[in-house]
Amino acid sequence: MTAGVIILSGPPGSGKSTVAALHARTYPRAVHLHTDDFWHFIAAGLIPPYEPASRSQNHTVVEVIAGAAYTYAQGGFTTIVDGIVGPWMLDHYLAQARQHRDVALTYVVLRAGRDETLARAQSRTAPAALVDEQPILQLWDQFAELGPYEHHALDTSGESAETSAQRVADAVAATTHRLGIGT
Repeated sequence: MTAGVIILSGPPGSGKSTVAALHARTYPRAVHLHTDDFWHFIAAGLIPPYEPASRSQNHTVVEVIAGAAYTYAQGGFTTIVDGIVGPWMLDHYLAQARQHRDVALTYVVLRAGRDETLARAQSRTAPAALVDEQPILQLWDQFAELGPYEHHALDTSGESAETSAQRVADAVAATTHRLGIGT
């Protein structure tokens, strides 16, 4: 089997970027794809991805990200995709998984409590960071109940980034969060 693709997801402020960076460093060859960067590549006509009118744009961007993730994995890099990838966007990754059956696909959702997540998100200082309460809480609500993917969620409330990264590593190693091609 070639290197795998690990989707590290959750709402804004869940710790995805920090944990993804820590986890990526545990592999001899790894890529950390920060999905926000792919939206920043849109030079004109960007619709904020949390707006209802962005649906078509978002599917295009996620399709590009999934393709990049699998291309890196085929090249021998464990690829950690760090972004807001809800179950509603997994079809792009599952389509790639069907084409690249030798690449394991793992889905881990980081989820802290609602107030903690909001506080974390609003404390970020990066220039393009989403800090507006309404979209942050809407996204948290979308990750509150994942239906058949609920067992892919890790409650990271009160945890350090290092502890969360270790729990992600444990889930990846145990294959408990792996997605089957028929998923």
